Amino acid sequence: MNPLLEVEGLTVQYGQAVKACVDVSFTLERGEILGVAGESGSGKSTLITALTRLQRPPARTTAGRVIHHPRGGEPVDLVPLSERELRRYRWTSLSIVLQSAMDALNPLMRVGDQFTDALRGMRKEAARERAKELLTMVGIPAERVRAYPHEMSGGMRQRASIALALACEPDLVVMDEPTTAVDVVMQRLILQQIVRLRQELGFAVIFVTHDLPLLLEVADRIAVMYGGRIVEIGDATGIYHDPLHPYTRGLRDSFPPLRAARERLHGIPGSPPDLRHPPPGCAFHPRCDRRLSLCEESRPELRAVDGRTVACHLTGAAR
Repeated sequence: MNPLLEVEGLTVQYGQAVKACVDVSFTLERGEILGVAGESGSGKSTLITALTRLQRPPARTTAGRVIHHPRGGEPVDLVPLSERELRRYRWTSLSIVLQSAMDALNPLMRVGDQFTDALRGMRKEAARERAKELLTMVGIPAERVRAYPHEMSGGMRQRASIALALACEPDLVVMDEPTTAVDVVMQRLILQQIVRLRQELGFAVIFVTHDLPLLLEVADRIAVMYGGRIVEIGDATGIYHDPLHPYTRGLRDSFPPLRAARERLHGIPGSPPDLRHPPPGCAFHPRCDRRLSLCEESRPELRAVDGRTVACHLTGAAR
């Protein structure tokens, strides 16, 4: 075990009424890619903004710890740190590629100048060379360092944003839906580059998406979220090929198979729960075609089953 990040009982609340992330716990190993999957409204983006301390009011972390193990330093809980204290960790220890990464670059600045702005501890010429090196690393010609964002394609801007996140060699890169705005060819290229860069540079990744089959291409483990909670977490191959939670199975079956004959898709009926008034018991029971009476009365706790962790009363019954 070589933990980089330990998340313990993390709870994030909006105002007084909405708990969008509830009692979330997991450990991220150094160099690991952890996928976080779920529908819109499941709590994925709330989770990562809480991990990186980027949430804005009325969102606030009301419970839990986020223990970061920096290289050569003592573990530190990021939750109580002030903005000034967080500057020691942002970009150098953890960075983020936001969901709108393709539009994250400043349209009034040349791409190279945006890298120079991030690399303030370096001389301008050295920072410019570092920018060229980073752009080349993600498959962008070094001469594009002088381009403005509008002079680059959407895929190039997306990759430039990823390169910018790697500028200070962080231990952890958090990626929120980094490929949703590009076509499938560019999506695959970006995924291949993420895997390659992870192998070369050794950073860990938290990769957030609603696309469960996509995570099978890149993730070592997958955590599935629903109603603000993790309902299943484990090895990516096991999660995809033999899901234990009905929601995980429904999420998988909502997408066409990657390498198989065409078949009819089966979507999940209904809509995610209104977190202002969550249903009693298991949050998924109103949409589950295998629910028991117990599911309507009692919320299942996470427990270890078959090498992974799942929260479902059906676990152990015939699947």
